[in-house]
Amino acid sequence: MASYNRVVLLGNLTRDIELKYLQSGTAVTDIGLAVNDRRKSQSGEWVEETTFVDVTLWGRTAEVAGEYLSKGSPVLIEGRLKLDTWEKDGQKHSKLRVVGERMQMLGSRGGSGSGGGSGRGPARQVEEAEFSRSGVATDASGEGAEDGIPF
Repeated sequence: MASYNRVVLLGNLTRDIELKYLQSGTAVTDIGLAVNDRRKSQSGEWVEETTFVDVTLWGRTAEVAGEYLSKGSPVLIEGRLKLDTWEKDGQKHSKLRVVGERMQMLGSRGGSGSGGGSGRGPARQVEEAEFSRSGVATDASGEGAEDGIPF
């Protein structure tokens, strides 16, 4: 039987990024994502529900997240589900998390919303950036894309 393991989440970071490096030099970070859902209940009232999801980012994606994102930042994550299991004090524990394979930042850097210039320096506003599995960054105009596709 075939299997398919994909997750797409759009939410806000619940805490600032804490970037770590393995001995091999690979960057890694665990982020918390709050995903809001608004739906009508059986009684016809709107109900808001927030789901908190743990996401692990690796490599260049983790580094970029540490550089550009902070608590409250909106972000879209695509990845796969992974079940972690461990034993502590004779008790078995498990936790479902998402391994982020692709990240797209939403909103503007610093949340200013105003254009800071068109150059390539730090003043350049980062509205959308996408990081493929290879770690190549592209902005909304497609600059830097390996295949020229802006998404």
